[in-house]
Amino acid sequence: MKKRSIVIPHEHGGWAMVSVPFLLGLFAGKPQLMHLPLFMGWLFLYLSSYPFLQSMKNKANRRHWIKWGTIYGLLAACCLVPSLFSHPALLYFGPLLLTLLSVNIWHTRHKSERALVNDLCAILLFSLGGAAAYLAGGGGWDRMMASVVLFSFLYFTSSVFFVKAIFRERENKRWIAYTRAYHVLLPLVLWAAGHPWMILAYAFSAARAFAFAGKPVRPWKAGIIEIVGAVLFVIFSAALIQR
Repeated sequence: MKKRSIVIPHEHGGWAMVSVPFLLGLFAGKPQLMHLPLFMGWLFLYLSSYPFLQSMKNKANRRHWIKWGTIYGLLAACCLVPSLFSHPALLYFGPLLLTLLSVNIWHTRHKSERALVNDLCAILLFSLGGAAAYLAGGGGWDRMMASVVLFSFLYFTSSVFFVKAIFRERENKRWIAYTRAYHVLLPLVLWAAGHPWMILAYAFSAARAFAFAGKPVRPWKAGIIEIVGAVLFVIFSAALIQR
């Protein structure tokens, strides 16, 4: 990497996790002009976390990582000021976000980023972006906010099972069974949450799990499958979340 090159996360899953929950929260509430600076602040926080985490495990070009982490962090602060001024209650998410981020930092320092616990904490962290968008859209600390977080968490957890089932755990029959069992149990969880129709938003996720789990899939093809799945999830969620 050139020292003067811009630092941008290359994991396509991260871009989906920073945007999909936010859109879900936006649709659950009422779209507001304030959502724009809030999303930009949320995006820059994600962009800031990436180089800072990289600086903890890569000593090479550490100053470069920290520089871009600081730049993105300052941009995030500038974007979040109007949102926090308009909705001070957003500050309540701070302690939980820091707690979840500390888990990611611990796993980064111990070079165990691929641990399932680390993945789940990262997913929950990103899912809180949906709760923030819902709150900024006139929502409250209610059942719908919890549902927004739950729906995002369930969707991206399904992605974790799927991606591991076609790459690192492809030969692990137990993991393949876990992946399929997870998608079988999804309707029960959604029914218990009071949103049975939301299972339609996870239909593609279940189909890809049963069709490809345990089979070799090229990275570019997996990326396309993930993008299609995220788009369909957003479309169906926008139509069904208020049912």
